[in-house]
Amino acid sequence: MKVLVTVKEVTAVDDEFEIDGLDIDDRYVTADLNEWDEYAVEEAVQLSESLDDVEVVTVTIGPSDSEETIRQALAKGADRAIRVWDDALDDDAMLDPATKARLLAAVAEQEDPDLILTGVQSADDSLGATGVTLADQLGTEWAAVVNALDLDAEAGVAHVHRELEGGVEELTDVELPAVLTIQTGINDPRYASLRGIRQAQSKELAEKTLNDIGLDATALDSPIEQTALYEPESEGDATLYEGTPEETAGELAGLLAERGVGQ
Repeated sequence: MKVLVTVKEVTAVDDEFEIDGLDIDDRYVTADLNEWDEYAVEEAVQLSESLDDVEVVTVTIGPSDSEETIRQALAKGADRAIRVWDDALDDDAMLDPATKARLLAAVAEQEDPDLILTGVQSADDSLGATGVTLADQLGTEWAAVVNALDLDAEAGVAHVHRELEGGVEELTDVELPAVLTIQTGINDPRYASLRGIRQAQSKELAEKTLNDIGLDATALDSPIEQTALYEPESEGDATLYEGTPEETAGELAGLLAERGVGQ
């Protein structure tokens, strides 16, 4: 059995930052493995530990400087990794979910996995659409926002709990092959051990261009274009009181009385 996990390097931005064109200056960002993808990787690794003959493969769309982040998944137990990048991708300010799904689907068609796990969303774009769009591209069954998974490999069925709005949960069966988007809290992602980190350095990390996955630059055609990046204006004002508790409590009480609170 093969489990393919999509992983993404995301960036966290400092509280104070500067915008440089369509990007934030590199001085103010740090890169890490997407939080939701960590849960997807852990779920795949747990499957490999509980079932016989399971291979866990990760796939990433990203430049060469994302390899250190990718190897975090290898250090946590993934068997090998694939990184897709091409010179044509350097010119794209952003990849919309349909374009990313097109690239990931091309890799999935080559790998022919039994199960694909993705994070529900990424911490930077937060679009939450790549996983289900990937399922649509592949024509497979899918389940989104999965917070519990019981896989019956022999029957080829995934028994999943899905988190719906209003705190409602749905129990449903999904036939394999399928795409599942994994929610945080489904498990407790492990820390990479020193042994795992050493082993990750020798595990296969294949680099593939668009041509390698059977695509060309037309696969990047998108109706979505990033035209600007700016910090939105604050929608409200905050008053900060400084001083002793007695002083600040008095000032706050005065403001509340002025606004008619408690009258």
